Amino acid sequence: MLTLNMMRGIRLTPVPWGQIFTATTFLTPLYNMPGRRVKISVEGYENIPKSGRVILALNHTDRFNYWPLQYYMWRQRERMFTATWVKGKYFNSPVTARFMLSTNNIPTPSRGYLITTDVVNVVGEPPDEAVYRILRDGLDATTRELAQVRSRAAEAGVLSTIEAILTTPRDMLGHTFRPGKETYFQAMDQLFAQMMGAFISLNEQAFELGHKIIVFPEGTRSLRLAPGRPGLAQMALKMKATVVPIGCNGSDEVYPGNSPVPLPGHVSYRIGEPLTPEGALREFQLDQDFVPFTKSAERAHGEVFQAMTELLMERIAELVDERYLPSAGETTEVTGANRFL
Repeated sequence: MLTLNMMRGIRLTPVPWGQIFTATTFLTPLYNMPGRRVKISVEGYENIPKSGRVILALNHTDRFNYWPLQYYMWRQRERMFTATWVKGKYFNSPVTARFMLSTNNIPTPSRGYLITTDVVNVVGEPPDEAVYRILRDGLDATTRELAQVRSRAAEAGVLSTIEAILTTPRDMLGHTFRPGKETYFQAMDQLFAQMMGAFISLNEQAFELGHKIIVFPEGTRSLRLAPGRPGLAQMALKMKATVVPIGCNGSDEVYPGNSPVPLPGHVSYRIGEPLTPEGALREFQLDQDFVPFTKSAERAHGEVFQAMTELLMERIAELVDERYLPSAGETTEVTGANRFL
């Protein structure tokens, strides 16, 4: 599983051998296999800056829809490499974690992942919707009266589970939780802050190595565009990065399930005009420093983060086929605590 020590121990590499090995031994034969060929087309490739701090923002239709883009970028003369934000759950398996690290992926330790993984460690199974919602609401609240948390848990019939989570001393994914000295919510706040500090450092590493960072601003897979989440905006503003909107089309038909083996088909990427700190993102730049992913930053600058996120999602919507656009009353977004496992 993803722990604080693991986050702090990750070192990205200038030349990610895992990306090269995957491209040469796995993707090249599959993408070019007679009768199963995967056509990859890219419009506007020149819109990706060759240097500087660059975030590539894609819609996330399926598990592997960034692979063809990485492959295309690797095949170009510039041989640009990337680091990709991926969910913490992909580090739960030692084998998968090794692959993710070899390919320069950056784990994103969301609050939902930390809650869900910690609950599994305490009670041996993922939280149901009632347990997850009580803990998540408590973590998001400005006040955390444990009596109110217990009362709500009793009403939902999950008091014994909540009680175990609130009172069991343990190693909480790298943070030592001592119930007599701090509450569960204080401990989780500390763990999240430390995890995100390591996450920010990894993004600094990626930029220092000259890599582009791939981010899915929806924060989850969804065939139709889901609302963007403010994490990308916070990171881009903190690091004065250029954001390049990219629309991915057709990958969901090439990668319809969980298998990394593609079906024959056509994946097309449309790359939009870059959003630079001096240009389209100028109005969102903040004069005062802030720490991304903290409640103080969200309280002080939440409206700015949201406005920038909405602009970015509008730009991505212009680059995808109609069938990927949002539809009233319909969603294909992956939801629920199980998405963190």
